[in-house]
Amino acid sequence: MDIRKVKKLIELLEESGIAEIEIKEGEESVRISRLPTGAGAMMAPLHYALPPQAAPAAIAAPVALPTAAPAPAASRSENAVTAPMVGTYYASPSPGSSSFVEIGSEVKAGQTLCIIEAMKMMNQIESDRTGRVTSILAANGEPVEFGQPLFIIE
Repeated sequence: MDIRKVKKLIELLEESGIAEIEIKEGEESVRISRLPTGAGAMMAPLHYALPPQAAPAAIAAPVALPTAAPAPAASRSENAVTAPMVGTYYASPSPGSSSFVEIGSEVKAGQTLCIIEAMKMMNQIESDRTGRVTSILAANGEPVEFGQPLFIIE
């Protein structure tokens, strides 16, 4: 099966939100799944205990909620470049070379920020905006999850 077809299937799976797809062409077949397989997939459901009930007097008392705290988190998530796939994060094109970007680097839209290795394929992750890298949230050689923030660009 052509590797371009496999890449396209992965993209379609990510865009559609489908959990699993299997395609057969003659004797060849490919199965792509977002769900874990094997023994780890058969985990028992988690149960959470509810907090104890408060006294009626405590329920009636007004509670002041902080309003200033969520604003910085919102701006961080708006400026975050997230991992488009599950894989291994690499900050440079090869082990001995310098990183694609460092904190304080000016980047342009379309500029390569890092590489994520998925299924033995190296995928260049590009910036979706122009700005300055203010934070690098992934460690070189470490696994990353789909949607995990990798960089903050402001």
